[in-house]
Amino acid sequence: MKRYLRLYLHFLRFSFSRAMEFRVDFFFRIVMDCAFYVTNLAFFHILFQHIGGLGGFGIDEVYVFVAGYLFADAVHMTLFSNNTWWLPFLINKGDLDYYLIRPVSTLFFVSLRDFAANSFLNLIIAAGILFWAMLRHPADLAASSIAVHIALLLVGVFITWNLHMWFILPVFWLHTSTGLRQLFFALEVFSERPHKIYRGVVGKLLLSILPLACVISVPTYILFEGASWELVVPLAVATPMVFLVTLVIWNRGLKAYASASS
Repeated sequence: MKRYLRLYLHFLRFSFSRAMEFRVDFFFRIVMDCAFYVTNLAFFHILFQHIGGLGGFGIDEVYVFVAGYLFADAVHMTLFSNNTWWLPFLINKGDLDYYLIRPVSTLFFVSLRDFAANSFLNLIIAAGILFWAMLRHPADLAASSIAVHIALLLVGVFITWNLHMWFILPVFWLHTSTGLRQLFFALEVFSERPHKIYRGVVGKLLLSILPLACVISVPTYILFEGASWELVVPLAVATPMVFLVTLVIWNRGLKAYASASS
């Protein structure tokens, strides 16, 4: 464990030093993400000028929901996004060889080696928006409830990473992940809305086979409605299961991997 922590600290130092070499790009990305945050908040603000509720949420709850989504997205962008983007290139070009020979978990290395320093600043901004949304909520949210909510959002980030990997790792066999990546982005939109607005098969699918509801929606409902079997069970089951599926696909993919020396 100490070795992995020490290695990750090296990742951080290298990522920050590299980011500051391209300062225009660094600050442009910050501005771009801030515009993304404003657009999302403005969308729901305008929407609630015409509706009274959304999936059982009022405007105050929706602000917390949206802020939670922005926070989770910033965490994912900071930790995983760059790495998932480059993974197909590593596999197709045979550059994965350089990571397979290292004395640490290859999945750990290729998933976390690139820490997005510019997104880290955006993460601080997103966290500020989340706390603003909670502070402006008319109910008195306990510190323990807020802590649990943030912890569940981080679990949601872990679920998102796993689901993203499901759509990337088939590159071992298909040699391209462009179509599947676009499909994932299209499906990810479902996680950006309270899952109770979906009915029938879609609602059940988002809590089971493709548990996108567990990313933001379930943690937010638990914050305001309390823990229930209907919410806790899908989250508790989905978290280890998505990682298990990722490991199975990863290990099978390595067996099919054609290295640069092949």
